[in-house]
Amino acid sequence: MPNPYPPIKIGIVSISDRASSGIYEDKGLPALQSWLERALKNPLQFEPRLIPDEQATIEATLIELVDAGCALVLTTGGTGPALRDVTPEATLAVAHKVMPGFGEQMRQVSLAFVPTAILSRQVAVIRDQTLIINLPGQPKAIAETLEGLRDADGKQLVNGIFAAVPYCIDLIGGPYLEADAAVCKAFRPKTAVRSFL
Repeated sequence: MPNPYPPIKIGIVSISDRASSGIYEDKGLPALQSWLERALKNPLQFEPRLIPDEQATIEATLIELVDAGCALVLTTGGTGPALRDVTPEATLAVAHKVMPGFGEQMRQVSLAFVPTAILSRQVAVIRDQTLIINLPGQPKAIAETLEGLRDADGKQLVNGIFAAVPYCIDLIGGPYLEADAAVCKAFRPKTAVRSFL
């Protein structure tokens, strides 16, 4: 049976001086792609980019992915307080609207694991009809912030940020994302739920 859900183009961007220059293997892009393939039921087309911590390069890459029709762009890396960490600055520079709730919730989730989560400066913004979200640099932290926290029985204790992503994309005129509730239950008001089956 063909996939009934609309196809989605997603930009995934790993921002690292060392990985982009081949000093070590990039783990960000595989982590992002693997999580999204588990979490979404839509046919997915990825636009992967591995780039250095250069603000102008990050800005140009984000604009390029928005212009290419990505409904969602996820970045990983470059969000700490180090001198080379400029991902939030680049993301804010290309924003039409800032969505502060995403960064607040990511730090809230991460604080359950490490006290240094308060050093994280992730932001989320909207540019045109694209949602852009900065995620942490570690693959484990990427999954934690997207999915949230569950207890031993699988009950959701803290919502991850992805629960709000599909409805946000609805509201900005993007395609309908159908999440797999076993990975991350997306929330929509009843009036916004559509059936494709």
